[in-house]
Amino acid sequence: MKPLAAEAAGGPRLAENILHFVRVLRAAGLPVGPAKVIVALEAVQAVGVEQREDFRAALESVLIERHEQQALFDQAFELYWRNPRLLERMMQLLLPKVYTRAPRADAEAPLSARLAEALAPPRVSEQAAEPQEVTVDAAFTFSPREVLQSKDFESMTAAELSEVKAMIARLRLPLPELPIRRTVAASRGSAVDLRATLRAMASAGGTVVPLAWRQRRRRRPPLVVLCDISGSMDRYSRMLLFFLHAITNDRDRVHTLLFGTRLTNITRHLKRRDVDVALARVSAAVSDWAGGTRIGACLAEFNRRWSRRLLAQGAVVLLISDGLDSDVGEGLAAEMERLSKSCRRLIWLNPLLRYEKFEARPAGIRAMLPYVDALLPVHNLESLKQLATAFAQPHAMRGMARTSGFDRARRAA
Repeated sequence: MKPLAAEAAGGPRLAENILHFVRVLRAAGLPVGPAKVIVALEAVQAVGVEQREDFRAALESVLIERHEQQALFDQAFELYWRNPRLLERMMQLLLPKVYTRAPRADAEAPLSARLAEALAPPRVSEQAAEPQEVTVDAAFTFSPREVLQSKDFESMTAAELSEVKAMIARLRLPLPELPIRRTVAASRGSAVDLRATLRAMASAGGTVVPLAWRQRRRRRPPLVVLCDISGSMDRYSRMLLFFLHAITNDRDRVHTLLFGTRLTNITRHLKRRDVDVALARVSAAVSDWAGGTRIGACLAEFNRRWSRRLLAQGAVVLLISDGLDSDVGEGLAAEMERLSKSCRRLIWLNPLLRYEKFEARPAGIRAMLPYVDALLPVHNLESLKQLATAFAQPHAMRGMARTSGFDRARRAA
């Protein structure tokens, strides 16, 4: 085999550095294996190492398969190939931080927890010289599973994200059953079934027969999910897609649409049983992932194209967004009013409610608040379980606003 041209141009250790870089990405959670290393070396050989942007584009083209992997790759590339103080930053992650009220001039973007775990040096286990008897008091300890219930999705490591994804796959969203116009035969009901009663009397030969009854059928209403995939919602949207995949395959009449700068219907992609195949198809279908947000324009498109076919029979709408609109709330109030009048309930899930001092200052949030029936947080596994519990209660739909941060946010607006 001929030696790599990239190795000859960049030094004998370039291939080894690319190998270690791929290992860092794999430890951070990206699906890259040994075959990706060979393809990356061939790509670098083709473009050379004279231009940094060409070198980066070559690695990016073969190591990234989905839009949501872009942010992690960018941060890993900058840290691995350029930052000379990487070790100091990694050590700072293990130390407590105390900040004053004044903003820091040298503040940098927060380092991803998965990337920090992947770049951290392996821990060396220390063997004690003499075995000692240790007594552990477990009265005030918590299991890792209990800790993950309340941990923010944004601060989780790769191992924690894998465990939480398995938990999310088992979550269900039980909507209460509502009566519809059609009726079915019943032992006791609110209306007499005259046809069945007369048929029974005719076959009974004139003897007295009990009345036949009918009652209204009950069916769960349709569920429509509008999920924000803008840059500010990127980390939460990835985890919520696993939740949406679980509830889509658990019941019928679940419709999911993603919006950023445009509206994309991904319902048929989420119906794939394999979650990896489903998310791969979603990633290929969505072209505005982690971009801007035009909530008013996207809701206008939904009300014009999708509301009549999806918001029938008392549909419930889940609006997942932080309310940060690039259009500064232009036309958002009118579209929210139309959406709220077209559905039975409009539930707003906002990850910003994880902050105790949350205030409805942005124009988009102030425009949306008057037209939602409930405002609930969605930032960890516990909040998703609370949402499922709230839907499971038969009469909780109209009272969910009183048990959330809805009143507090409305007063702040």
